[in-house]
Amino acid sequence: MTENSPDSPTERLGVVPDAGSSGVAAGTRQDESALRPVAEHLAKVLDTIGSIDPIQLTLLDAQGLLLAEQIISDRPLPGFDNAAMDGYAVRAVDVRQATDDKPIVLPVVGDVVAGARSVSGMGPGLCMRIMTGAPIPPGADAVIGLEDTDRGVARVAIHRSVRTGESVRRAGEDLAAGAVALGPGAALGPQQIGLLAATGHDRVLVRPRPRVVVISTGSELVDLNRIPGFGEVSDVNSYMLASAARDAGADAYRVGIIPDDHARLLDVLDSQLLRADVIITTGGVSMGAYDVVKEALGQLGTVDFARVAMQPGMSQGFGYLGRDHTPIFCLPGNPVSSLVSFEVFVRPAIRKLLGKRNVQRQSLQAIALERMESPSGLRQYRRGLLHREPDGRYSVSLIGGQASHLIASMAASNCLVIIEEDVTEVVPGSRVTVLPLMLAQR
Repeated sequence: MTENSPDSPTERLGVVPDAGSSGVAAGTRQDESALRPVAEHLAKVLDTIGSIDPIQLTLLDAQGLLLAEQIISDRPLPGFDNAAMDGYAVRAVDVRQATDDKPIVLPVVGDVVAGARSVSGMGPGLCMRIMTGAPIPPGADAVIGLEDTDRGVARVAIHRSVRTGESVRRAGEDLAAGAVALGPGAALGPQQIGLLAATGHDRVLVRPRPRVVVISTGSELVDLNRIPGFGEVSDVNSYMLASAARDAGADAYRVGIIPDDHARLLDVLDSQLLRADVIITTGGVSMGAYDVVKEALGQLGTVDFARVAMQPGMSQGFGYLGRDHTPIFCLPGNPVSSLVSFEVFVRPAIRKLLGKRNVQRQSLQAIALERMESPSGLRQYRRGLLHREPDGRYSVSLIGGQASHLIASMAASNCLVIIEEDVTEVVPGSRVTVLPLMLAQR
């Protein structure tokens, strides 16, 4: 049974696993003593993740995505010469002697309003009242603002001279007809959406949001409408990871809890293969006797399970399922391990599928405010509080313990403190690498 399942086919996903990779069939045993470096495992993910075929979307649905085509404007912007302010359309030569002491007085022979479909011409020595955005009448070549006149209706006194073209928006000065408005790879924010609307494009070809399906496994899990009994745990991961996937730019959907049942898991995975661009499972990837994820996946595809040199999140699985080679990430079941694994491996993959150039969050250097320890040979990701000091520098302190079940401290953190594999101790006052997450709004 699924909740909010996506319903469009996945033929748009063009990913093919690297035939030369060292993936092993799910369920087979590897050398559990070998630790794979974080960078190597991430490279395995990013080197084989392909792309999603572009689709056409309406402008508002395309917001936040990357353009997959070149947009040529079939019209000039602006489309006609128009007034940049409220005032009077004049010929510059007629008011070249105007001063505040000796204004030039001209007859006003008409009004031009914004939206006028036709405008009569204007002869020498005359002027017309004009509104912002209204077409410049034939014969006029400048606009004098209201503040430089006596605002007359039949006749107007003009108190200064103007240059030819002053306060006139020329047709095509913003964008010429036939010019490139936006190119492939352009990020569609509000200003780009505005340009597309100005050039008359109501639908555009974009790199779509990946559809990510999240599956929590474990007979101990119960949904949020039940109070956990003895030995039971609320399903945190599917909600947390679906939220993280959406934060990364994907359309994410959670599937109902799957118990430790081989056949049930196979049925659910098989039902999702035609509906997902990426599948995420949590739980069942360690060395326990009831870790059914490893045992089940071998029947649907090729998944590489590895022990990665990181803490938390040592147990990782990644591969492809089904004939369309749908990527699957098999993450640990503890919430902190699961979220850290998502940040390190899944988020960059989603960003690559979106076509983003920068697939990883931007790290920064911060001053450690306390002593930090880390086991040798493991890259540690600690929950932290990032601070901005008065001098502009960053500092960071740890929050909560190291255990991967501590959800409250994870919610209170705003960054991950990264302690590299060859570092066993960080002393107060030294620099440490920090990965900022979404900062809480105060």
